[in-house]
Amino acid sequence: VSVKSTVTDEHSVWYHYELSRHAAEALLMSNGVDGSFLLRNSNKGPECFALSVRAKDSVKHFHVRRQFGRYSFGFNEFATLQDFTSHLANQPLLGSETGNLIVLRFPYPRQVEEPSIYESVCVHTAMQTGRHESDLVPSAPSLGTKEGYLVKQGAIVKNWKQRWFTLNRNELKYFKDKMFEDPIRTLDLTACSAVQFDYSQDRVNCFCLVFPERTFYLCAKSGVEADEWIKILRWKLVRTAN
Repeated sequence: VSVKSTVTDEHSVWYHYELSRHAAEALLMSNGVDGSFLLRNSNKGPECFALSVRAKDSVKHFHVRRQFGRYSFGFNEFATLQDFTSHLANQPLLGSETGNLIVLRFPYPRQVEEPSIYESVCVHTAMQTGRHESDLVPSAPSLGTKEGYLVKQGAIVKNWKQRWFTLNRNELKYFKDKMFEDPIRTLDLTACSAVQFDYSQDRVNCFCLVFPERTFYLCAKSGVEADEWIKILRWKLVRTAN
């Protein structure tokens, strides 16, 4: 049975089939709003789906499994996708292990009206580079978004303050609080040499980011959350190094 046939079209205008994680993030970040969400296939397997949700400055992904004809999401099971969507409409508050709450507001439709307008080509052969198709290197930075509260150690006065952090592309920003629009600082991860758990501080769930001019010490609410931050930050570093 194909993956497409496991989700009926009747109640799945927001099911995006083979949309990748990267494409879902690009779509929701560029054209969605806080609370926009969609369902797509997961790379975990043919009977696995992902619920991708825009949460302010990041996109979070949650597993939805289909087994023995039923949909499993969190601690709940649903006989049909219609039951699942009705549940999301009636109970739109969604919480992750990191403690952040998200309200599902707007299903992002698979089909969006678009104009049939194209630019005309006026110049095409005025410049020749001598390059061939094999010389063209595909390039697109991964979004890899994440956000949440972390406790950060000060640079001069070694006190600890809670800050709101957002991760998008190769930028890690921290704000005084979630409602502030202007960041206190933006860290360029291309200059970061390491991300690792830290046991030198008198705190639990700490990790650090090593930069040439300074090492930033951060603490999460739980070991799970600290591990999530470390994994995605390390993933970023590997790709910026390649």
